[in-house]
Amino acid sequence: MNERQWIAMDEYLCERTRAQDETLAATLQDSAQAGLPAINVAPNQGKLLQMLARMRGARRILELGTLGGYSTIWLARALPADGTLLTLEAVERHAEVARRNIERAGLSGVVSVIVGDAVDTLEAFVRDGIPPFDFIFLDADKKSYPAYLSLALRLSRPGTVIVADNVIRAGRIADPHSTDPDVIGVRAFFDMLASDARISSTAIQTVGSKGWDGFSLSIVSD
Repeated sequence: MNERQWIAMDEYLCERTRAQDETLAATLQDSAQAGLPAINVAPNQGKLLQMLARMRGARRILELGTLGGYSTIWLARALPADGTLLTLEAVERHAEVARRNIERAGLSGVVSVIVGDAVDTLEAFVRDGIPPFDFIFLDADKKSYPAYLSLALRLSRPGTVIVADNVIRAGRIADPHSTDPDVIGVRAFFDMLASDARISSTAIQTVGSKGWDGFSLSIVSD
């Protein structure tokens, strides 16, 4: 198997499962025209996030890493009419593109895009005692995953689902000698998942239009 075959398979699956529509396609197009990096989730991955959030019955969702708002829209569509989604983005230009895309999707009343350092924002959430989230999606800089997880747990409650993207890194995560800050961060993140009795976790490798990568899935139990 090669990457061309993986992409063809993704295209087939997305077509057969209707994992795209005009609004989502326009979001990707506008993000590309604005010069944003093409690091958004694939359409079938976006639909998986939406289905996981719906299975959880999420009313409050937290996302780290907005980019152009593609995964944000998928997740926000899982919410009930009175649901809310907070998405954190470090780059103002990315946030501007995301807000336009979110508005076109008719979700501005549901989604709030917050610009700034995610750790600082999460610490402020903890200090302010905001209500816990039902579903948390981590898709920001990988070297900070341990800090994100620590704070995400403080913003969770029993039953909260935490999904972390890009945790395979083309297999580099298995190399204990890697000096890549992202690999080091994700390995530390996995160490935390393994040692924290409050969460039950698994991880899945994926291949497709985004290459060889994968995600972790955790449920907070206490």
